[in-house]
Amino acid sequence: MLETGESILWLLVLIGVMIMIHELGHFWAARYFDVKVEAFSFGFGPRLFGFRRGETDYRVSLILFGGYVKMAGEMEGVNMEGYANMAAPPPAGVEAPDPRSLFGKPRWQRLIIAFAGPFMNVILAVGLLTGLYMVKFERVSDEDMDPVIGHVMPDSPAAKAGLQDGDRIVKLDGKEKPTWRDVGLQEISSAYRPMHLTIERAGKRFDTTVTPTLSESLGVGFAGWDERGDIELDEVDPRLPAAKAGLKKGDMVLSLNGQPMHSNYKFYEITKNSGGKPLDIVYVRDGQRHEVSVQPEYSRSDGPARWMIGVRPLPKVKIITTHLGFPEALTESVRQNEEGATLIVKVLQGMLERRMSTKNLTGPIGLAQLSGQAARQGPSAYFSLMSMVSLNLAIFNLLPIPILDGGTILMLLVEMIMRRDLSLNVKELVFKVGFVFIMVIMAFVIFNDISKIVLPPG
Repeated sequence: MLETGESILWLLVLIGVMIMIHELGHFWAARYFDVKVEAFSFGFGPRLFGFRRGETDYRVSLILFGGYVKMAGEMEGVNMEGYANMAAPPPAGVEAPDPRSLFGKPRWQRLIIAFAGPFMNVILAVGLLTGLYMVKFERVSDEDMDPVIGHVMPDSPAAKAGLQDGDRIVKLDGKEKPTWRDVGLQEISSAYRPMHLTIERAGKRFDTTVTPTLSESLGVGFAGWDERGDIELDEVDPRLPAAKAGLKKGDMVLSLNGQPMHSNYKFYEITKNSGGKPLDIVYVRDGQRHEVSVQPEYSRSDGPARWMIGVRPLPKVKIITTHLGFPEALTESVRQNEEGATLIVKVLQGMLERRMSTKNLTGPIGLAQLSGQAARQGPSAYFSLMSMVSLNLAIFNLLPIPILDGGTILMLLVEMIMRRDLSLNVKELVFKVGFVFIMVIMAFVIFNDISKIVLPPG
């Protein structure tokens, strides 16, 4: 219960920062164009408390998951049908708007005001990572990022493409010398879309195509390979056979049943297909080589029932820790955010094309869990999560969905092309459709979060 409370608290901090930065973007842009701001609210619904400074009411409202900036004339703008140019006299029967109201400003200014919120979230995402990298920058060693395949799962897309253990990926969709990060990001976003590869094997090169399928458990593209590297036990379940046989977290696995171990996929595969027969494990601990025989147990402690010994093997990677100067930190932050934004757009595109699962969507419950976990890991993990969420919020708000900033921008662009306002009836209909759509999305992601908690994995 205490952990749940902490997660909710850290979620409110995370969302609070996101909202404040986002709404500050709208607020500052509105003030710059001399739009009267009547209210700056953290949260929706009834006002709980706040203070007034000048003409603006700064308030905290009942429903904390959200916020808004209320500008003068914001709801009355639809009454300006046909009144497109502030320099021209208003049409007959239409009262001239307050020059300090939102809809008393030219459309290009209103467009900038709408865009300023998502823009500030991008600035926050870049700023957070820049600051982090100036204090502590971690990267995987070049050797560990070398895209050498450790294992190819039987009957997987990679196996059907003719790939084998030990193959090196030297070109990916035209990109020379890709890293495992490049390969992984492309795999995730390429469900049912071909990945064009150049492979090096025994000094010779050949071209092939791998078309990832959709992972049912993860909802993203899956090729059926993993990277080659040393295998370390990241977790050992004290209730299961591995712990009882003396294996511990941090043990380096050299071989399993006589087969050299360079892949956690292969480790799981051999264990699952053991049929209950003892597994001979050779491992290294504190520089000393050890051998042990472990009897698998048929269990479903972490998913579907299968033979297991109760360990989680992971590739051991060498992390290089340093700090960057401001120019280098800013450059790396921009690169990381550009890469993240590209992935988000590709995943959203995959969902729209029904190539990828909506299991990727996370709602407030899932975000609370992530916030709590990141906070417990330390400031670096929490600020990294905040940067990622800020970038996601910026992109989501720019989607052309009514009542979001992207929907507002789209309507303004349409009006600028038409050189007149859309009708009141059209605007009301668009708003209602957008509101219903957002409510459906919110209900779905909450259901998605609950399903991940309640329903068994796999």
